[in-house]
Amino acid sequence: MPFLNLRNRHYLLLDALLLLITPAGALMLRLDDQVKPANLLPLVLLTGLGLIIKLLVFYRLGLYNRYWRYASMDELVNISLAALISMLIIASLFLALQKAELLGTGGFPRSVPFIDGLLTLLAVGGTRFSARVLQERATRRQRQAGRLARRALVVGAGDTGSRVVQELRTQARTNLAPVGFLDDDPAKHGMRIHGVPVLGSRAQLAALVRANAVEQVVIAMPSAPGKVIREIVEACKQAGIPSLTVPGLSELLSGQARLTSLRQVAIEDLLRREPVQVDTSAVHQMLSGRRVLVTGAGGSIGSELCRQIARCGPAQLVALGHGEFSLFTLANEFRRAGGPERAPLQVVVADVRDRQRLEAVFQRFRPEIVFHAAAHKHVPMMESNSEDAVTNNVMGTRNLVELAAATGVERFVLISSDKAVNPISVMGCTKRVAELLVTETAQRIGRPYVSVRFGNVLGSRGSVVPLFRQQIAEGGPVTITHPDMTRYFMTIPEAVLLVQQAAVLGKPGTVFVLDMGEPVRMVDLARDLVQLSGLQVGRDIDIIFTGLRPGEKLREELFGGVEVRDHTEHKKIFVAHNGRHFANLQPLGEQVDKLIEAAQAGLTDEVRHWLCQIVPEFRLAEPAIAELPDAAANAPTARMPASLPIRLTAETGD
Repeated sequence: MPFLNLRNRHYLLLDALLLLITPAGALMLRLDDQVKPANLLPLVLLTGLGLIIKLLVFYRLGLYNRYWRYASMDELVNISLAALISMLIIASLFLALQKAELLGTGGFPRSVPFIDGLLTLLAVGGTRFSARVLQERATRRQRQAGRLARRALVVGAGDTGSRVVQELRTQARTNLAPVGFLDDDPAKHGMRIHGVPVLGSRAQLAALVRANAVEQVVIAMPSAPGKVIREIVEACKQAGIPSLTVPGLSELLSGQARLTSLRQVAIEDLLRREPVQVDTSAVHQMLSGRRVLVTGAGGSIGSELCRQIARCGPAQLVALGHGEFSLFTLANEFRRAGGPERAPLQVVVADVRDRQRLEAVFQRFRPEIVFHAAAHKHVPMMESNSEDAVTNNVMGTRNLVELAAATGVERFVLISSDKAVNPISVMGCTKRVAELLVTETAQRIGRPYVSVRFGNVLGSRGSVVPLFRQQIAEGGPVTITHPDMTRYFMTIPEAVLLVQQAAVLGKPGTVFVLDMGEPVRMVDLARDLVQLSGLQVGRDIDIIFTGLRPGEKLREELFGGVEVRDHTEHKKIFVAHNGRHFANLQPLGEQVDKLIEAAQAGLTDEVRHWLCQIVPEFRLAEPAIAELPDAAANAPTARMPASLPIRLTAETGD
């Protein structure tokens, strides 16, 4: 269709032709076609003056650098503003000339410039929005020429739902035709948004799907909690209709997706919680123009820290890690993203256990803020490699926090774990020792060096969700250590947002605890993942229980028995007060020295002895597999294996 191929230079020529006509049209409307010869000179002046002023105003307001096929309310506002400004300028000049009697005495109507402004708005807006109408019709014809568009019901009649409908109606590739909205706000029922009716509430989904021959449901609620998403997905399943969703708020905030990017419902959506509110201005002020060092930068938390910190405009961002390939991947991502919002990224391959290498890094880059995310985190693996857990998690933290104190680092943030609370694993105990080292240093130097403690993050490398997905892809079984196993979960972007907020709130030696919401049963998590894969537990995929592994708890804790939970300015961040102060600093330093010496010498029993000395609440776990209840063994959708698997990658539950 030729009209759809018009470029902005064509619109410029079209505007010029129309604007030569609108003043005459305005005069004829005003005088009912009774135009006098005395009106001709003012009309010519109005036409010439108006043409020049209108085109200049239109150009300045960007009417000639738009893609008019997808014109929206923003473009309508822009056109209206351009027409109004040009009308006021022309009317003011015209009335001034008329008052100075430079237009003769023919009684040229003073209302003509204003009528001309309205005609200009109709002419300029009409040509441009005609392109959008024709584009939508062409899209519908394209769909009809190929396979028929699937009838879609959009859940959520808010801003997101409105934008989704616009996208569906203008993009032929989506192959979805919106037939209605669902929304729980009764004030919206019976109304139309972009010509699409709001048919009812979520409770009516099944009936409206049948009544309108719906073939697809689109969930347009990025900030809805997981409970709501789960209910909608379950209702779709009962109605036999597939569902798609827009990305969650955490994906949008992290820049991982566009608002109108539709995808399959994921486990992250079912576990979604109330959106985190962060004082972004305070975080930006803390990081902007500063030199920031992130350790463990190639990992899940470390790399997301780098992404979010970069958006705050630090003077320099140093990404330090031990994994060469993960750092290479991060550097490539930054290079592809480009743009002024990306901070100067310096990749450093180094081991936090190498004191000399770290000294050189601190001397070269002089960081002002340090986020320490480097750690060994796999519980069962660290039980049999306790020496390496100590040298990495304890010695590495001591190296960093001591160098930070010596070189004047203003803020230090340790990424800790809920496994540091009443630990029964070597990994958890080493994280608790790391917390104590940060607290001791902070109390000694009086700077905001803090620890931030949280549970599992969805999708992190080696975590349970990717392993469950791998097992499902391989045809099962999905293995869980115990039917009563529960864990806390949050998304990576959400965790990192709260870590940065905690850094802003930090007082010397504080241990922050993030609100992790309600714990999730691992059996429920596995069942949801199987169902989201289009399979059925017991028919397509088995769930089997393998027994607790050394160092594992059935339920993680966020606060220790001697810790007092206290609130902060942020409702999602708490403080764990345990009353442990380091008035006598020598014993902790000596004990940590002994612990590290034992680890470096490979003395496993001595390592555990010193861990118990430093962390009295550390309880050594029994190596035997915990007994499973009979009900679990006899459950139809979950069964015990004949022999316990010994492959680490096949046993999940951390």
